[in-house]
Amino acid sequence: MNNLINKKGLRIDGRKLDEMRPVTISVGNVKNADGSSYIEFGKNKIIAAVYGPKEPVFKWMAVANTGILRCRYHMVPYSVEERKNPNPSRREQEISKVIREALTPAVVLKDYPRTCIDIFIEVLQSDGGSRCAAINAASVALADAGISMFDMVGACAAGKIDGKIGLDMSDEEDKEGEADLPIAFMPNLDKITLLQLDGKLSKNEFTEAVHMGVSGSKTLYELQKKALMSKYFEKPVGGKKV
Repeated sequence: MNNLINKKGLRIDGRKLDEMRPVTISVGNVKNADGSSYIEFGKNKIIAAVYGPKEPVFKWMAVANTGILRCRYHMVPYSVEERKNPNPSRREQEISKVIREALTPAVVLKDYPRTCIDIFIEVLQSDGGSRCAAINAASVALADAGISMFDMVGACAAGKIDGKIGLDMSDEEDKEGEADLPIAFMPNLDKITLLQLDGKLSKNEFTEAVHMGVSGSKTLYELQKKALMSKYFEKPVGGKKV
């Protein structure tokens, strides 16, 4: 296994252990969606689009006193090194379920009885941590659609690299590292909505990773708010937005 941390304490991409990859979020990228966003998280490139609330196609799906949140996470065939089968894989189905469960506590579904809200996520390029990147994009898309929310959900992973805890695992770190811990967090409610662990951590390592992941999620939360503000409150200066 290659060394993922050099003698200076830097990772293979030059980052410090507590440093996140560059993140860019934009809002309103899909014209025909009720809300949408695009995120570049490291080399991840992901689009999220929200449709609804709307009446379910099948009447039996409607619930009298609440709405239904549905999510589809899909990786396009060219998003990874080896061409992927375009049909949904078991991993994509699992991540769809994980994202839906991470976002459900943030949505005021009781405001939308007998309706469904659909989230479609397309991964154009994958580079480790795509589920966290997708959660960030989907949360912004929900807000852009005007869906009632208790809070937005920021998400970031921490993990174990060469025996040390690091923030925001890249693809190579995810594959060769010793553990990966994706976290989703609602800062205003101080509530974790996603906590998964792939690998082994000691009790102290787990605690450190959780704190680091929550801190990263708070950083993403601020970037989400800035992205939404830039769409709705930017004023053009000299014919250009600033």
